[in-house]
Amino acid sequence: MALENLKPACGSTHKTKRVGRGPASGYGKTSTRGQKGQKSRTGYKQKRGFEGGQQPIQRRLPKIGFKSRVVKPQAINVDKFSAILELDEITMENLAKVVKLRAEKVKLIGTKAKELKDKIKDSNITTSGK
Repeated sequence: MALENLKPACGSTHKTKRVGRGPASGYGKTSTRGQKGQKSRTGYKQKRGFEGGQQPIQRRLPKIGFKSRVVKPQAINVDKFSAILELDEITMENLAKVVKLRAEKVKLIGTKAKELKDKIKDSNITTSGK
């Protein structure tokens, strides 16, 4: 037995439809395309979602939903939470004890936020100002 001797099982394959090879083939003249019209012409290409002139379903349904992949930080005003100023080092765990965190990133804002820049030990925490 060799690869060149292998054949599919008897009756498992069909002959390919040879279109446009004369009237005797059964697929001659119009070549299974019908009589006239856009679909019978060469180069016909139907647009994706085209429903024969009817409003396509993607245009009938309302536009809903969008979720941005950009993670926006939760802003915390340092002036309102004096307990943040008293922390030795600022990490996400330490902040969670003082403030209810709802985000993965935090931005400290306020007039005293610049003073806390040296205390920050977490890459997910930033301060406003220079």
